[in-house]
Amino acid sequence: MKRLILSMAGFFLMTTVAFAGHPLVTDDTGTQGKGRGQVEVGLSLFKDKDEADEMTTFKAEGGDMAVGVTIGLLDSLDIVMGLPYAWYSLDENDSQIGRESGISDISFDVKWRFFEKNGWSLALKPGLSLPTGDEDRGLGAGRTSYRLFLIGTKEFESVAFHVNGGYIRNENNFEERQDIWHASVAAEVEVINDLKLMANAGMERNPDPSSDNHPAFALGGIAYDVSEKITLDAGIKYGLTSTETDWTALTGLTIRF
Repeated sequence: MKRLILSMAGFFLMTTVAFAGHPLVTDDTGTQGKGRGQVEVGLSLFKDKDEADEMTTFKAEGGDMAVGVTIGLLDSLDIVMGLPYAWYSLDENDSQIGRESGISDISFDVKWRFFEKNGWSLALKPGLSLPTGDEDRGLGAGRTSYRLFLIGTKEFESVAFHVNGGYIRNENNFEERQDIWHASVAAEVEVINDLKLMANAGMERNPDPSSDNHPAFALGGIAYDVSEKITLDAGIKYGLTSTETDWTALTGLTIRF
């Protein structure tokens, strides 16, 4: 039971930690510009199934709805706040053994684009998560954690590639690994005016200290600019390893101001 709750906490950390351009997990170097901002509302729904042995099968499903607010302090400097609400249920051999919902850990990040030339750009994104979620219910880590991501973007006329490398100091009350690395890549292609197709893949170090089977994922998505100020998006994330969530459906709305 405890291990399953830890896996739920890990899922919510993974889905809300960075507030990349939805539905991607990998972030880009883009910033809002001085005095501008945006509000992102993202919805994630997941399903996961694990066989502990021949007699025991665990199933988990749930999701989260997160609101991210980004404000441009300078042309190359943003601040980001994320507020997630999460829910999940756990079943053992089709009998429910847990069900929880509530506020998860609130996040704060700063993105600074420090290099830009000939379509190449680099950014740093430090951040922290506050223990606002109840760790006993699998909704948070129980301690303040922090992170640092290096982001790279290469842009062509209708194509953009993004690479993220990150370190997460996973402070927690669950005897999980505290030092977590993250690596991911993404591509965006504008197939027609205002419509983009997206692909994303990545891996993080498993927070379970007894396992070196690291969670890895592949994601496909789409984003459509309804107007200059409104974007709709959707995506599907698939677990490539047994320690990653099997399936996650994502959708979102971005409003710029």
